[in-house]
Amino acid sequence: MRIYKFGFFIGCFLFPATAIFSQQKKISYGNNPAAGTYYAVRGIQMYTESYGVGKPLLLIHGNGGSIRAFTANIPYFSKKYQVIAVDSRAHGKTIDAGDSLSFEMMADDFAALLNAMHIDSAYVIGWSDGGINALLLAMRHPEKVIKLVSTGANLTPDSTGLIPHYWIDEQKQFEKDKNKPRTTAKEKNDWKIFLLDWLQPNVPMDDLKAIRCPSLIICGDNDLIPIEHTAAIYHHIPRAYLWVVPHSGHATLQEHRDAFNQTADSFFEETFEGFERSSGNTP
Repeated sequence: MRIYKFGFFIGCFLFPATAIFSQQKKISYGNNPAAGTYYAVRGIQMYTESYGVGKPLLLIHGNGGSIRAFTANIPYFSKKYQVIAVDSRAHGKTIDAGDSLSFEMMADDFAALLNAMHIDSAYVIGWSDGGINALLLAMRHPEKVIKLVSTGANLTPDSTGLIPHYWIDEQKQFEKDKNKPRTTAKEKNDWKIFLLDWLQPNVPMDDLKAIRCPSLIICGDNDLIPIEHTAAIYHHIPRAYLWVVPHSGHATLQEHRDAFNQTADSFFEETFEGFERSSGNTP
């Protein structure tokens, strides 16, 4: 299987940085009452912030994160999209008192959220756990996703889907903490979030064939997710494109914010060039 690297995107779009940073100072993303709204979604109150007007764009953060993860991205996309930034179930301001959590549950949450907002379908950007959620949303609710960008996603919670040292660190953390008493709501929630990535996801690669929308699959060349695993995800989605970001770790959308923002935007608008499309399972 060929793996495509596109170094020429990095550093080509630096000019918006000053404008982005000036807006960041004015808005506290993830804690902005002027933009924040709660929606009743599948037994929880899901916290969202909306910015801009245009085609809907759903942003899904990673494990232990919140809307703040997209501080470097919201100002760019809100210029032409209706950006819907979300605190996922059991994260940020979205409280979930339940004792279980799954990626499938979360994907269903996002579909229900779009329904609650009277949005038929949206573009989706997901990072890390959010990238997994983006894939599952497109698999379980294909009518809700126009196009998706998934960066730093894995489909197995083991050394296949994670680089070895990170997988070993997770093993050590589990053994250290598994018998600790948890009495507060925060302690219980933190453990639930940890177990989400310890035990999940468990998505067979072949199940990705159910994704019918165009999909841009991304990882850094020094990501927590092995390049081979990301390439396998790309290969199993019929209408997928692959971008391995040079000189990047797991946080592609932060470390290379300008290249990421403009590349994702051009993918949504069908104006980008230089990517190879998946051919192994193309209908």
